[in-house]
Amino acid sequence: MSEQTPGDVTSAAKAAGVGACAVIHPNMSATGGADSRSARANLDEAIALAGAIDLNVVHAETFELPRPRPSTLLGKGTVERIGETLHALHDCDLVVVNANLTPVQQRNLETAWEAKVIDRTGLILEIFGARARTKEGRLQVDLAALSYQLGRLVRSWTHLERQRGGAGFMGGPGERQIELDRRMIRQRIARLKRELAEVKRTRSLQRRARQRVPYPVVALVGYTNAGKSTLFNRLTGAEVVARDQLFATLDPTMRRLDLPEGGPVILSDTVGFISDLPHQLVNAFHATLEEVVEADMILHVRDIADPDTEIQRRDVLEVLGGLGLGDDTETPITEAFNKIDLLAPEALAALEERIARQDNNPPIAISAVTGQGLDTLIQRIQDVLGDKLGELELDLGFDEGATLAWIYEHGEVLDRDDGEAGIHLRVRMDPRSQSQLLTRIDSARQSRLN
Repeated sequence: MSEQTPGDVTSAAKAAGVGACAVIHPNMSATGGADSRSARANLDEAIALAGAIDLNVVHAETFELPRPRPSTLLGKGTVERIGETLHALHDCDLVVVNANLTPVQQRNLETAWEAKVIDRTGLILEIFGARARTKEGRLQVDLAALSYQLGRLVRSWTHLERQRGGAGFMGGPGERQIELDRRMIRQRIARLKRELAEVKRTRSLQRRARQRVPYPVVALVGYTNAGKSTLFNRLTGAEVVARDQLFATLDPTMRRLDLPEGGPVILSDTVGFISDLPHQLVNAFHATLEEVVEADMILHVRDIADPDTEIQRRDVLEVLGGLGLGDDTETPITEAFNKIDLLAPEALAALEERIARQDNNPPIAISAVTGQGLDTLIQRIQDVLGDKLGELELDLGFDEGATLAWIYEHGEVLDRDDGEAGIHLRVRMDPRSQSQLLTRIDSARQSRLN
């Protein structure tokens, strides 16, 4: 068993007016669990998840669980020992179990420990509920939370909201602690699904509008806290929230990025992936992840300084595969090895040697904080998207200034010759833009003839 008890957290919790929290991780790898992370790494991630909504962890431990019990998940002796620890802490009224609990297990543990208990799914849902800001994000979180609630005690869901004094995710103030029966929950789920369908329709219209002004889309994906938002801000000059915190970004953000030679592209910052993401959220956030499915290029940002970076990579690829972006996808995927500024010199040298040995689509070593390697990354984006571009030559009259401006806005002018009869251009742009340009020229000239 491994324990961690921060010395000064209890007083900080009292000062903040927030109840203390215990985090436990039952290590079930020996029972056939798929996660090959160390028990300590899983515990650290659970502590970070709790910290993401400002819970103060006064006790944390991990222990082996050779045989899960249907009634409490944990063994009888473990339940009693943890109960004694909680009573000794006095003010610890919340326990986060870093595993998925059945409703029966949750209720039995709450009875045994005389404390509120939430599992990994409940904690992640609470984080999403506290962070989602857009209408779509709130709808998606509400849908996921209600689906989770169906088999559980309804009022138990309001505990974290009351404890933290923050905004929950069940809707307006009148809905915070109301007792909803299953019929009412199902009715609201049906309504939320209708609203989300409308949101998807709107997003589809917006996507078609972008296709009419066809900037290529580059989607940033990666494990949560890999540095996607920091990279997004560095490349675009945006001010997306970027913290050393799990799930700092939940709502998708898109900004324009002007490449040195390839014209403008749209960079999309997406929610971070995580192992054992609640299936309710995988379904509910499908609309958000559609931006990844529709992208012209995917940039997989990895925290290369994390000891579990390869396992995180596997988790991300599993999610992408579930979106239809598996090994056979035609969408180019490039890995960006972020946070190289945290590597020791010898580790960085070994990483650079490893990258040099990879001939096909090698990763790009970068630091979103220092800017190291970003020029190479931008060049890679330009090269990948450049493969989708074609060249054409055309002649414009001096009276076609609007069309000329459109060409400069939507493509790359490789050569221009201003002669006596007009302007001769050699232009590079994607096929959709070429088709739109030729239609635009034809329509403008027909209009003048009429």
